[in-house]
Amino acid sequence: MKILVCNAGSTSLKFKLFNMPGDQVLAEGRVERVGSTDSAIFHFRRPDGFRIDREGLSIPTYTEGIQMFLECLLDPEYGSLKDLKELERVGFKTVLSKNYYGIHELTEEVLRGMEEYLVVAPAHNIPYLEAIRQFQKLTPDAMLIGAFETAFHQTIPRERKIYGIPWEWYEKYGIERMGYHGASHSYVSETLTELYGSTEKTISCHLGGSGSLCAIDDGKSVDTSFGLSLQAGLIQSSRSGDMDPFLIPFLLKEGMELDEVLEGLTKRGGLLGISGVSGDLRDITAAAEQGNERAQLAINVYCNGIVRYIGAYYAELGGLDHLVFTGGIGEHGTNVRRIVCDQLRHMGILLDPEKNVSCTQNAVISTADSPVKIHVIPANEELGVARKTYAYKKEGIS
Repeated sequence: MKILVCNAGSTSLKFKLFNMPGDQVLAEGRVERVGSTDSAIFHFRRPDGFRIDREGLSIPTYTEGIQMFLECLLDPEYGSLKDLKELERVGFKTVLSKNYYGIHELTEEVLRGMEEYLVVAPAHNIPYLEAIRQFQKLTPDAMLIGAFETAFHQTIPRERKIYGIPWEWYEKYGIERMGYHGASHSYVSETLTELYGSTEKTISCHLGGSGSLCAIDDGKSVDTSFGLSLQAGLIQSSRSGDMDPFLIPFLLKEGMELDEVLEGLTKRGGLLGISGVSGDLRDITAAAEQGNERAQLAINVYCNGIVRYIGAYYAELGGLDHLVFTGGIGEHGTNVRRIVCDQLRHMGILLDPEKNVSCTQNAVISTADSPVKIHVIPANEELGVARKTYAYKKEGIS
């Protein structure tokens, strides 16, 4: 079965075409700077090394980006499909839909659920809705499947999902901790199961521009740092993360407008807000190395938040067998891994400094005598979505 996976961001599109079962990648593509009329970037790759790289393009909407990738797939010289009818399913790494938390065919009812939660996840649901609508037009014979990021977290015990709010808010509005990055955390769980036969007690740290931690017990999510929205938990690139909710009325009383407050919490906060340099940890690290105290403070706050969640999840799990770093920062942030693990030595998390610096894909970077195995596992969210899309039955998977 030919399955295309689409990962839509606020200004980007990522694609991978799989032949399932077997996890065989036939082609992949990436569009950057969607919305630009003169500086968009397009990449197309095949496993045999064939590649196309174009810059300075006009890709004003997702339609043009999707069409460009599909045209490459159908090209008689280097394409991977003879006809779009070969494409049986398209899987999406969707985020949130009201009352739909598993793997679902993207019917009009499910899409309405995504629209109802635009206020909770605007930066994610808006691009996905646009991309899904385009695939409905361009691939009418394919079944469209949403692998919602909330799916993996449905096993979290109720006492860890409920907020201390009036019960009628939960009943009427469904307000509870949802959890996201499910594709990444579930892929970590699947990878550890393939390597060791089970995940045992695991803490997965997906660290990137957006970051979250997940406690996994015997392959199931039992806690996560995100909340109802992706605003909660760790500080992010430009999101504040956990904060006192009374900060909002305080600032409103001081004369700020609500839109200004929300922009500060979502677009000017996080690492960017503390450092004053950037929301990119690479830029912040470079500034810290040059003596910028706020940049160093941002790094320390970020790492301390990771340590705090690991400590809490260690207690909830009743011990720990595997600590996993994934995502852009998790995979490449040598300094972050060192700072975090050095603060956790008393918990049997013993990092090997040389392995930490020289690690490659799917590496174990703990010392030989460390009671807890420390892993670096590259994120492969598209493969996780492809597997779930292939396994989907008409009645769905929850």
